[in-house]
Amino acid sequence: MSKLPSVCDLDIGRKTITQSDLDYIAHMHKGFLQRKRGTAAAKLRFFDLSGLNLDEFDLSEADLSAAKLVECQLRHARFINSNLYAADLRRANMEFADFRRADLRGASLKGAILNDAIFIEADLRGGALFKPAADGSVARVGGDGADFGQASAVRADLSRAKMSSATVLQTDLTNAILRGVRFTKADLQLCNLTGADLAGADLSDANLTGADLQGAVLTNTCLTHCILRDANLSGVILDQTDLSQADLTGAVMAHRVDDIREVLSAHQTWLATSGGDGTRADLSLHDLTAITLAGVNLSAANLRGAVLRGVNMAYGHLAMADLSLADLRGIDLTGADLRGTNFSRATLNEAQLAGARLKAVKLTGPGAAQSPTNFSNARLIKANLTGADLRNANMRRCNLSHATLANADLRQADLREANLDGANLEGANLEGVLRDGASPGGAHPERATPESAHHPSPA
Repeated sequence: MSKLPSVCDLDIGRKTITQSDLDYIAHMHKGFLQRKRGTAAAKLRFFDLSGLNLDEFDLSEADLSAAKLVECQLRHARFINSNLYAADLRRANMEFADFRRADLRGASLKGAILNDAIFIEADLRGGALFKPAADGSVARVGGDGADFGQASAVRADLSRAKMSSATVLQTDLTNAILRGVRFTKADLQLCNLTGADLAGADLSDANLTGADLQGAVLTNTCLTHCILRDANLSGVILDQTDLSQADLTGAVMAHRVDDIREVLSAHQTWLATSGGDGTRADLSLHDLTAITLAGVNLSAANLRGAVLRGVNMAYGHLAMADLSLADLRGIDLTGADLRGTNFSRATLNEAQLAGARLKAVKLTGPGAAQSPTNFSNARLIKANLTGADLRNANMRRCNLSHATLANADLRQADLREANLDGANLEGANLEGVLRDGASPGGAHPERATPESAHHPSPA
């Protein structure tokens, strides 16, 4: 069966208007939303608004069905409950725009900029228009799901959106909130879903071939007949998720090991000889939950994407180690030496880090500088960092909600865009802390974020 032509290719004789005309219509619509007399709702059905500026416009409840908004500026605009059925939004800039509960069935957002936009409960399923044919019949145009292909939707919130059969090919959804989204039969090939929250999403029959899901949350996610061939699942949280019916051919993910004594012995030699003999430990993507690591020196080891959930490494040595994307939920690192360690995108919910040494490490050699401990984009929900030394630490976009940082030393730490909702900072030293953009709600201070967002269960 041949694919139907896109609604973007349909010649329906759209009416064009000027920027001043659009400004007036938006002004009247604003009055309509305020229920003022003498105003009117915006009716832009089948209008061509291509290239016009709609920044900060409030067109909530407006009718823009089949409208053409190619390369429009829509930053911070509001389209709550609006009708954008089969609208053409290709290459439009919609940063921070609000499309909550909007009807976007059959719409094209191909190549659009959707960073930080809100699509909560929006409908992005299939939609079609009908065009009279030369023989008097009616031809159907479109009908597939909305087209999100090649768009940039970094940190976008699509919670509970309906995206069955949508095309999301090669789209950047880094750190996007996709909780409860219906992606049934959607095409997500080659998507960047790094750090995305897909908890409770339905990905049954979806195609995620070659997708990058590093550090994503897939708690209680439906993966029935989901294609994950060659996908990168490093650091993915898969609690309460059944993988038995998913196609994981060639997928990159952590694997369980039972004996690493030779690796540890070679690493101790490597450390003792400053790299002159032995081999640096490479335990990346290893599930080490059954391994006893108490007293083991893993300084500078490669533990990227490793699983160390609930492991006791109190007062251990992990300075300069790579623990990025690692699952460290409930780990005991009390008093540990973690100077210069890389925890980028690691999950440390309910981890014990009281008294840990997390300050920058001084490098040696000509022109050497300091290497700060890196917690960027890490999850430290309910973590205990009481009295921890976090001087100069990089904690940008870190989730510290309900974490305990009492009496911690945070001098010169970078907390920009960090989530400090409910965090205990009593007695903490905040001298010189970078906090521009930091807020209790995280990266979206202008809207309420569910407390559970980006909060995989530690259980």
